[in-house]
Amino acid sequence: MEAAKSLKANGQRIVVAVDESEESMFALQWCLSNLTSPDTKNTLILLYVKPSPAISISSFDAPGYVFSSDVISAMEKQGKDLVSAVMKRAEAVYAKFNTNVDLERVVGRGDAKNVICRTVEKLGADTLVMGCHGYGFFQRALLGSVSDYCAKYAKCPVVIVK
Repeated sequence: MEAAKSLKANGQRIVVAVDESEESMFALQWCLSNLTSPDTKNTLILLYVKPSPAISISSFDAPGYVFSSDVISAMEKQGKDLVSAVMKRAEAVYAKFNTNVDLERVVGRGDAKNVICRTVEKLGADTLVMGCHGYGFFQRALLGSVSDYCAKYAKCPVVIVK
């Protein structure tokens, strides 16, 4: 019983993986509706993972491609704008809920499944919440499933919201 009271007082660190998809915003809504309460001081961490660029962003790329500084700047700006847009959408979802939650934002870079699992462990998350894109068998076989990977390898309980 004391442990439950302590948990209520201290709250939990909940990581919600967000991206451009409606599924991730729905997972955030679900999290705020079901995993938070006004009597618990939780910390909600919005985690966005920027993909590694498909091409190397340097002025002298090894395969022989040369990109002007304008092209590199435009690509970097586009990446920052995307992060900003996703976080704004997530914050708009958060604002609709009357919860006792501290909000943090974390941006990672790389392969989403690996970055999410590493970040959850590094932050000491109590729960990871993520959406499911609902790919069929063939798409999942070709692309892999970030949520399946995280369910297997994350160092905390994982909630996958369909």
